Amino acid sequence: MERLAEGDRPAPAVLPPPIRSVLLPLATAAALLVLVLGLRYAGAGLPGRLDARLLAAVEGTGARTRHLAVAVDFLGEPLGAATLIAVVVAGCLLLRRPRAAVLVVAGVGAAVLATRVLKHLVGRTIHGDGNLSYPSGHTAFLTALALVAVLLAVGRSRLGRAAGTSLVLLAALLAGAVMGWAQVVLSAHYPTDALGGWFTALAVVPVTAWTVDRVADSARRGRSGRPPV
Repeated sequence: MERLAEGDRPAPAVLPPPIRSVLLPLATAAALLVLVLGLRYAGAGLPGRLDARLLAAVEGTGARTRHLAVAVDFLGEPLGAATLIAVVVAGCLLLRRPRAAVLVVAGVGAAVLATRVLKHLVGRTIHGDGNLSYPSGHTAFLTALALVAVLLAVGRSRLGRAAGTSLVLLAALLAGAVMGWAQVVLSAHYPTDALGGWFTALAVVPVTAWTVDRVADSARRGRSGRPPV
């Protein structure tokens, strides 16, 4: 049974109650934006107007910048991603937070899986018909991992709604911007693909965290024989 170190209280939620009422509606809005962008670029094989403007800003990128982009991109590749997840899961287990470890795997995995499904549904391509691009799985991965890590930090620090929400969104923005930038510099994705990946993570992670809490709490009540609160 998952417990806090002291007392007979249930383990802390992975979706902290102070920010739950903000992140769940935000997840709904993000899902709608993923849908809007997907409909806008469905079946397309060329950059849109917004893409063209943003692509112009990274034209003529030097070799050093591209090397940095390659290093960032590696974090979303199978080996890099598996290493990051293993480190975060190990940290959760060392802190005796098995519920948090479940969220790391489930939240990040659900975000990446969602991008793969959406790519086939939207059918947007880059560099040929075989390269499905919307939304960016790399961007969704790093954003989701950042979201999960900061949700756990917010829960441990017991920040209030405003501070907790600001920290979560800032972490998501930084992670999404860094990976999205790398994908655009390497011509792996259009800028709007990266934006779609960012919104996908924002849509999936809070809902996954809420689900993990619900399942874990139900299992705990079932073992203790206590009625639902």
